[in-house]
Amino acid sequence: MRRKIPVLLGFLLAGLAVCSFGQDKNAPEVYKVDTRLISVPVVVSDRDGRYIPNLKATDFSVFQDGVKQNIEFFGATEEALTIALLIDTSQSTRPVLDDIKESANAFLKLLLPRDRAMVVSFDYDTHVLSELTSDKEQLKQAIKRADVPDQLVGTTMRDAAFQTVNRSFAGINGRKAVIILTDGKDHGSRISKDELLYSLQESDALIYTIMFKTGGMGRGQGQGRGQMGNQGRRQMGTWGGGRRDILGGIFRDPGMGFPGHGNQRRQNRPDNPRRAERVGRVNEDAQQFLQALSDTTAGRFYSSEDGKLKKTFESIVEELRFQYRLGFYHQDDAEDKTLHELRVKVVRTDASVRSRSSYRTH
Repeated sequence: MRRKIPVLLGFLLAGLAVCSFGQDKNAPEVYKVDTRLISVPVVVSDRDGRYIPNLKATDFSVFQDGVKQNIEFFGATEEALTIALLIDTSQSTRPVLDDIKESANAFLKLLLPRDRAMVVSFDYDTHVLSELTSDKEQLKQAIKRADVPDQLVGTTMRDAAFQTVNRSFAGINGRKAVIILTDGKDHGSRISKDELLYSLQESDALIYTIMFKTGGMGRGQGQGRGQMGNQGRRQMGTWGGGRRDILGGIFRDPGMGFPGHGNQRRQNRPDNPRRAERVGRVNEDAQQFLQALSDTTAGRFYSSEDGKLKKTFESIVEELRFQYRLGFYHQDDAEDKTLHELRVKVVRTDASVRSRSSYRTH
């Protein structure tokens, strides 16, 4: 038996060689084509912003790059929600963190028992304080643990959003949304603005951003060691991120008692007109990016200064719970990374439609 094995192997190799040389060199090259169902969440409201119910698939038209598509999937029934609450715990949000946490708890009250939510905080790193669960008490305790770190500086907002959509929401179908409670200032994320927006073009999760304006520049307030500790903040683990210096240590807040920071402390005084101007520009840039996050995903941007957060949250939950979902098949080759234009229309002239304006398949 031992002698027959090499002989048999030789015949097999010879056969493979014959098959290889026998192939037609002029045969057309084969391109791999993927067929993928593109899911499009759609919010339809009247001129007063109220949800319009009872629409049918025939009331909608979907256009990809100007070409009308066949709607292969239509959903209009109320579904359970999957929510991620992202809480900014960077140094710059210290003055408004209580408001942020109060807002997060207010949003929890609107969820039904079948809904699931998770809590993530971000500062110099991103921290999963609670995985997806329907247990509201667990979620409340997670929000309670969201604290500003002592001295360590950074705001990994982009990393937190990226990881939530691409990792925590991976493989989850249905109605998904990320609620970001932040001042919008990012310092230390490994994911760039363009990389985050690019990844969101492949997702059907909606992002709602709620901005809490602060006087910080995004690198801390120079207030020294805070009173709130960090006990329990990493109970569920971290995702990594945060900017480090060449020695591997996390950047610390400038002006916290280190030599040579006297001039910086004077420049950061609230009554310094140049500082006020810089803060204004930083807040404006932060708002523009938060707006871009929401626009890319068909979510919405809100400001906490509106003073109507309760109504805002009710509106968000209503939109998510009663949104329409359309689906069409898109065919492309495996290497296509084109950004495709997307447009949704409804037959009613009094209706306002909000959906993604573009998508990417890879």
